[in-house]
Amino acid sequence: MRISARADYAVRAVLELAVRQDDGPVKAETVAAVQGIPHKFLEGILGDLRRGGIVDSRRGGGGGYRLAREATAITVADIIRAVDGPIVSVRGERPTGLAYTGSAQPLLPLWIALRANVRRILEGVTVADIAADALPEPVRQLAAEPAAWENP
Repeated sequence: MRISARADYAVRAVLELAVRQDDGPVKAETVAAVQGIPHKFLEGILGDLRRGGIVDSRRGGGGGYRLAREATAITVADIIRAVDGPIVSVRGERPTGLAYTGSAQPLLPLWIALRANVRRILEGVTVADIAADALPEPVRQLAAEPAAWENP
């Protein structure tokens, strides 16, 4: 599984909006500058996030972007789905839409299990968790494993 630049930028942008939520709407230029995201690319991402119900926008001099709902109600999975679609796919298809025959039949439950584990983590972490540097304990434990930081 790969996390696209688009998904990474989207999570970072939403996180930036979350930590500035009390300041009112935040301009895209500010988010782009603080997070090192190309502004034009970010505009497209923010549009997807708006259509996905993650952020709201307001036009005008006092305008900008803010979260559409509380940071505790937005998961990392919500953000990735808004900008990239399904979280785990195989050849661009959802695993549940696949069929294998013969010796490849055991692949389907493997892909389904992979999807379930990825979803469990990404749906279990909210923007508020990240903003508070309070990742859920199972996530912290996985990240603390030395092998998690190695590239085989």
